[in-house]
Amino acid sequence: MKTTFEEKEGKYIMHFEGRLDTVAATQTEQEMKVLYDCEGHDIILECSNLEYISSSGLRLFLGLLKAAKVKGSKVSISGMNDNLRQVFAMTGFTHLFEFL
Repeated sequence: MKTTFEEKEGKYIMHFEGRLDTVAATQTEQEMKVLYDCEGHDIILECSNLEYISSSGLRLFLGLLKAAKVKGSKVSISGMNDNLRQVFAMTGFTHLFEFL
C-alpha cells in the first residue's frame, strides 16, 4: 500500500495505490494524519490506483469524514473502480461521501 499527499488549489489530496487491507491500515492511518489538519481545506481521496479496501480501510475513511465535518471541510472520493464502488454501495458509504 502506498499513499502520496499533495496540496493543490487549496485542497488536500491523498492518492492511494495498492490494497488497503487490515495489514496496511495501521501505516495508512499514520500517513493520513496530515488530512486531519484540514480546517479551511476540502479533501479528495484519490482512489484510481486503489485495488481493494477492507473494513479497516473503510473505518479510516469514515473517521476522516467525521473529523473533517467538525472542521467544516468536505471529503470527496475520486477515481473509484467498479469493485470499490460496489463495496461502498453494500456498506451504505455511497450515501456518506461525494464522488467525483
